[in-house]
Amino acid sequence: MANVNKVILIGNVTRDPEVKFTSKGSAVTDIGLAINRNYTLDNGEKREETTFVDVELWGRLAEIAGEYAKKGRPIYIEGRLRMDTWEDKASGQKRSRMKVVGENLQLLGGRTGGPGPSSGGEHEGYESAPAAAPRRPAPPAPQRQVAPPPSDAPDDDIPF
Repeated sequence: MANVNKVILIGNVTRDPEVKFTSKGSAVTDIGLAINRNYTLDNGEKREETTFVDVELWGRLAEIAGEYAKKGRPIYIEGRLRMDTWEDKASGQKRSRMKVVGENLQLLGGRTGGPGPSSGGEHEGYESAPAAAPRRPAPPAPQRQVAPPPSDAPDDDIPF
């Protein structure tokens, strides 16, 4: 039987990520994600439910998250589930926690001082991507000159 372990999340970062490096130099960071769900009960009462998810990022993704994924920033994550298990030092009990190992991320929202496409508001101090030099408009393409067909040319020879 085939197995699938795929997670897709969109939520807001709950704390500024702190990038750490392993002894071999790989970047790693853990970010918290808050995912809101709005729904209406049968009696018309509106409710909101928030789910908090821990996401672990490695390599270049960890570095990007450390630089741009600030608290409150909307973010898209693709990844896989992983179960961490350990023995609690204080009580000796076995503990476990499900987390997402991020394999792709996309920063959502707008650039500094402007509304974002998915946020609907301003996110001061946030950049959705590294700042690039302003783009200049491309020069207009030269107009192609087409010679008129000779007046004695049959209709079948006209190229349009």
